[in-house]
Amino acid sequence: MTRLDDPALVADEYADDARLRRRAVAFTGKATEHDARVPLVEAVVAARPARVLEVGCGWGELAEWVGRETGAEVVALDLSPRMVELARERGVDARLADLQALPFAAAVFDVAIAAWVLYHVPDLDRGLAELARVLRPGGRLVAATNSRFHLLELRELVGSGRSTLKFNRENGAELLTRHFARVQRKDLDGRLEFANRAEVEEYVRASISMSPFVANLPDVVDEPFFARRATTVFVAEKAR
Repeated sequence: MTRLDDPALVADEYADDARLRRRAVAFTGKATEHDARVPLVEAVVAARPARVLEVGCGWGELAEWVGRETGAEVVALDLSPRMVELARERGVDARLADLQALPFAAAVFDVAIAAWVLYHVPDLDRGLAELARVLRPGGRLVAATNSRFHLLELRELVGSGRSTLKFNRENGAELLTRHFARVQRKDLDGRLEFANRAEVEEYVRASISMSPFVANLPDVVDEPFFARRATTVFVAEKAR
């Protein structure tokens, strides 16, 4: 079983952006419904922040988007030197740092963003405690993740088993309430459409958890092939 919180695996996966970009195409280009990032950005905008922190920023697209929509100062962090480099090329204030030991004083951000990243954190409670620490009273953590049933049809096709994300739709609220006073969630359900077997294989090869099972992919699949998309955006508020 692939552990998505294995530091060595995560470091290797994000040493460059190739596989991440291939996965991103599936969610922005093959989704039959809206872009799941839109409600995340809307939740940040609704908080009217002056200063925003994004952890696990990748190549900086979301940080750039949030800065444009809010006019806020946005600081973005990632553990991958390559991702930090790419984010800086976009003009993002990107820095190399670990979520489990944030290099900031307490109560200095209005909003923190963790978009599809918390399931990579080895010590999740420590990471959430750090996010709560750097938020001002009443500050908000906006966190996106997936359900354990996300892409179930695709997982069944290759025999990789149900998702084992340590931070997911089903347990996210419980984990967040250990560190935040109030937690709300918005579920975003839909489908991903793959036009043919080649697109299915491309996605499986780009997936951290499914790529070891690519040899199990049948020679013939339904065309188009549909897999459920089950994403959740949590908004967790720090006590005032």
